[in-house]
Amino acid sequence: EQYLHHYKEIEYEVVRDRYDNCITVCNMENMDPLGIHTGESIVVAPSQTLTNTEYFTLRNASISIVRSLGIVGECNVQFALDPLTSAYYVIEVNARLSRSSALASKATGYPLAYVAAKLGLGYGLTELTNKVTGVTSACFEPSLDYLVVKIPRWNLEKFKGVDETIGSMMKSVGEVMGIGRTFEEAFQKAIRMLHIGVEGITNVETLFASTHEARTYLHRPTPKRMFAIARALQERVPVSTVAEITGIDGWFLQRIQHMVNKENELREHAVLNGAMLLELKQLGFSDRRIGNVIDASEMEIRALRQELGVTPSIFQIDTLAAEFPSSTNYLYITYNGQHYDVEPYGKEGVIVLGSGPYHIGSSVEFDWTSVSTAEALKKYQKKSVVINCNPETVSTDHDVSDRLYFEELTFERIADIYEFEMPHGMIVSVGGQIPNTLAKTLQGYGCQLLGTDALHIDQAEDRSKFSHLLDSLGIQQPAWDAFTTLEGLVDFAERVGYPVLVRPSYVLSGSAMNVCYSKKELLYYAQQAAAVSGEHPATISKFYAKAREVEMDAVAQHGKIKAFVISEHIENAGVHSGDATLVLPPQSISEEIQRVIERAGRAIAQALEITGPFNIQFLVKEQQVAVIEANVRASRTFPFIAKVTGVNMMEMFVDALFSEEIAEVTVPKPTFSAVKAPQFSFARLSGADPIQGVEMASTGEVASFGEDVEEAYLKAILATGGNIPRKGIFVSLGGEEKKDEFLDCMQELKELKLPLYAPEETWEQLQERGIEATKLSDIDRQGDSGVLRCFREGLVDLAIVIVAGRMQKDLDQYYVMRRLAVDSNTHLLTKIKQVRLFTKALRDKDLETIAIKSWQEYLS
Repeated sequence: EQYLHHYKEIEYEVVRDRYDNCITVCNMENMDPLGIHTGESIVVAPSQTLTNTEYFTLRNASISIVRSLGIVGECNVQFALDPLTSAYYVIEVNARLSRSSALASKATGYPLAYVAAKLGLGYGLTELTNKVTGVTSACFEPSLDYLVVKIPRWNLEKFKGVDETIGSMMKSVGEVMGIGRTFEEAFQKAIRMLHIGVEGITNVETLFASTHEARTYLHRPTPKRMFAIARALQERVPVSTVAEITGIDGWFLQRIQHMVNKENELREHAVLNGAMLLELKQLGFSDRRIGNVIDASEMEIRALRQELGVTPSIFQIDTLAAEFPSSTNYLYITYNGQHYDVEPYGKEGVIVLGSGPYHIGSSVEFDWTSVSTAEALKKYQKKSVVINCNPETVSTDHDVSDRLYFEELTFERIADIYEFEMPHGMIVSVGGQIPNTLAKTLQGYGCQLLGTDALHIDQAEDRSKFSHLLDSLGIQQPAWDAFTTLEGLVDFAERVGYPVLVRPSYVLSGSAMNVCYSKKELLYYAQQAAAVSGEHPATISKFYAKAREVEMDAVAQHGKIKAFVISEHIENAGVHSGDATLVLPPQSISEEIQRVIERAGRAIAQALEITGPFNIQFLVKEQQVAVIEANVRASRTFPFIAKVTGVNMMEMFVDALFSEEIAEVTVPKPTFSAVKAPQFSFARLSGADPIQGVEMASTGEVASFGEDVEEAYLKAILATGGNIPRKGIFVSLGGEEKKDEFLDCMQELKELKLPLYAPEETWEQLQERGIEATKLSDIDRQGDSGVLRCFREGLVDLAIVIVAGRMQKDLDQYYVMRRLAVDSNTHLLTKIKQVRLFTKALRDKDLETIAIKSWQEYLS
C-alpha cells in the first residue's frame, strides 16, 4: 500500500436505519498520526484541528459509504487525511460495534449499542428515543459543548525485554476518558486518571534520566512520548520542530506549550492569587501539582483555593449543548463554568468508588463488584453515585447508577464531589486497590466511609502492623524483615534458609519482586534490579517452595464472617494469584486444613472489625498453614465465586451495611468443578518473556465448568486460545529436580502417542529413563538450530519449558525456547502442576463426549 506519512487519522461513528435515515453520532480525531493503532492513540472528540470543509467532506463520505454498503445499524469509518492538501483516503470500515463505538457512546451520551440493536430489529431512528436524554429522538445528532480525551493505559514495565514501541498492533490493556470544557482541562484530567504516578503533562522531572533519553523517546512512539514532548517544550524546542518529528498537529502541541508556560510562570513568581489559581485550574492543574511547584502541600492549596472562592462547577453531559432542556445522570466537573446542573442528593446518596482504568492487577472483576454494589443499594432506597473514569466499563453505562461522575479517582476530585453531595457515606472496598489506597486520607479529611474503618484497612495493608496483628493472634506467617543494606538481606536469608522473596521499595529495572534460591542470586538481584539503601529499604521474606496456595474470600459484619469460600491454586506458590489457575472446590486441601483456614479467617475478621468483603491468601505445606496477606476489600475472585456458587457477596455486603444483623450463609459446595484461568497477551508483546512468576502479567481471565477438574481445566485451556496437541510435543526441563518431577507426567504423555522433541541436555535425561524423543541440536554458528527448525516447521503444537530456578541466567537460558513457542503460536506450559493436570486431562477426556451444559444447568 501507499505509505501515508504523518497523515491525520479521523473516525466517524454512523448509524443508519432501514428507511435510509442516517446520522453521524460522533467524530473523533487521533492525536497521534496514522500508523499508531487507534486503540494505542490519544483520541479527542469532537475533532479539534479540522477545517469546516474537511469536517463535512469526511462526514458526507462516511454517510455515502454506509448507504452504499446497505448497512443497517452502527458503523465506524476511519479516514487518513493529508494535513497539507486535505486529500483523504478510507482506511477501513467496521460494520459493527467497535472499541471506538464504546468510546463514542460514552463521549456523547448516545446509547449506540441499544440503538443499533433496535435498528437491527426493524425500528426506524425516528421511532426511538435517546434513553440517556429522555427527550430527544435517536435521529438527533449529538451536539457537544465539552471535549473528551481518551488516553490508553499501558503496563509494559511488567514485561522484561518487551519492545516499548507502539504502532499498528495494540499493546495497551485499558483506557481512560477525561472530560472538560477545554483540551487542557480534559487532557490533564485523563493523565491523572491513568494512575501512573504523574500529576499532569508537565510532571516529567523523574521520568527521564537525561535530556538525551527524553529526545530518544521524542523520536519513537512509546507510552512516554507525550511526556517527552512536554520535556522538549520545557527545554524550549520549537513547536514546529516537535511537530515535524512526531507528526502531531501543532494545535495540540501549542496547548501543551501553554500548560508548560503557565507552570513556568507559577514557578518564577511563586505567588498564588485568585486569578492565577483559577487560570491554573482551568488548564487542568491539580492542587498537588500546584503545591509541588511552589513547595506547598495539597491540603494547603485546597484550603487556599476554597478561601479564595476557586471551586469547580458540575455539568451534565446532555449531548444537546443546551439546545433543549434534558436531564441526564452523566456528570463531569469543570473550572470553566459558574453553576451546577444538578442538586445534591444529600443523605439519600451513597458514593461508590469505581476501579479506574483496566490495568494488570485490576480489570473487569472490580467493575463487576462496583456494579453489583450500586444495584444492591436500590433495595434500601439509596441513590447510587458512582465515580469512575473508564469508558470500557459497565459502571459507566447510563442505566447502572442513579448518578455517574465521569471523573478521576483522586483525593481532590472525590473530596470535591463528597462536599457537594454530602451523602450518607462512601464505599471504597469494591473498586480494587485504587479506592482502598485513598481510604485513610478520605476518612482523615472527614468523609464517612461505609464498612471497615480506614485505620483497620491500613492495619492490613501495612506489612509491619499486619505482622504484629498475626503474632498477637498466634497465626503463623512466613518470617520476614526489612533491610537497608545488602549485608542485612544476606544475614536474614542465611538465618531462615533459601529460597527468599525480595520486594524492593525502589526498582531500577525488571520486576519489583523476585524469588532468590541462593546467596549468588540474592546479591545479583539486589545489585542489578533493586536499589537498596537507607531511603529505599527492601522487604525480604522466607519463600516456601512446593507449597500450595489457598485463598479465602468472605464478607463480614462487625467482625463476624457471614459467608466465605475457600479456593485453591493449581500452581505451587510463586505464581501471582492473578496469574494462577484457581479451582473451586479445592482438590488437594483436606477438610482439617480448611477448618484451620476458616478459624484463622474468623480471627482476622474479628481483630480488624471488618464489615464488608475481604480476601486472605494462605500457604499450605506439610499440614502447616501460614498467612501471606489480607486485603480488606473485594478481590478479583468475587465474580468467579458468584458464578460458581450463585452467592453474590456484594449484595450481602450492602445488607450488612443497612441491616442490624444479617444471618450467616453456608455457601453451597459445588457438585461440579470450576476453573478460573489467566489469559496472557505475550503474542502481542514482542520481546517479552512469557513466564509466570510473582509479578502479575495476565491481561484477562476465563471461567470454565466441568464434571471434574480435568474437564474444567481442558475447557479453560481451549477458552484461552490453547489447543489439543495433534502433531508433537517439545520438552525442555531445567535441573535434576524438575526432571524427576516431570517423570510423573511421562506415562500420560507416552499414552498420547505423539512424537517428543527435546534439546540435547533434556534428551539425554529422557534417554536414561527409557523415554524416546528426537534430539534437537543447539544453536550453530549460523544462528540456526534444531530447536528453531522444530518450531519454524510446525513439528509441535505443545511446548513444555520448565526452568530450574529464577536467577536471570536460568531465565535467559530458556527464554529463546519460550519466546519461539509464543511467536509460532504454540501452546506453552511452564509449570509442572499445569503439565501434570493438562496431560491427565488429555489422557482421560475426549472432547467429543464432553457434555455441553448451560450455566443454569450446572447451578441447578
